[in-house]
Amino acid sequence: MNEPNTRTPAGKATQPAAMAGAQQIPRSSVMSLAIREKAALYAAYMRFIDGGGLFIPTTRKAQLGDEIYAILSLMDDPNKVPIPGKVCWITPAGVPGRQQGIGVQFAKGEAGEAARIAIERLLSGALQSTRPSHTI
Repeated sequence: MNEPNTRTPAGKATQPAAMAGAQQIPRSSVMSLAIREKAALYAAYMRFIDGGGLFIPTTRKAQLGDEIYAILSLMDDPNKVPIPGKVCWITPAGVPGRQQGIGVQFAKGEAGEAARIAIERLLSGALQSTRPSHTI
């Protein structure tokens, strides 16, 4: 039998007892990122992640495995690149020499693959560089 929502004396709705301990399903978070220079794209791209990934500078709280939907603007391209993925890297505030943010692993499938290809095409010869990035 389903328990109805109840109201407290202040009029606020409460959860039924059966739902009080239920685990909440994480909702995906939408973020946008504009990268205007090749050097910034190189610093953000995570080529060592299976399927590709992108470091997104943010102060927003995140946990490993959180679903993220990023909307990426690249250089002078007026088209936005949609990137579904999951948090695979976290750089917290206060790490010396590192910008605070999250790394997002591109989701398997067409959108993730299209994002990886678009980024690697723009970075072409720079991918073999040993310059430092936001992650490694």
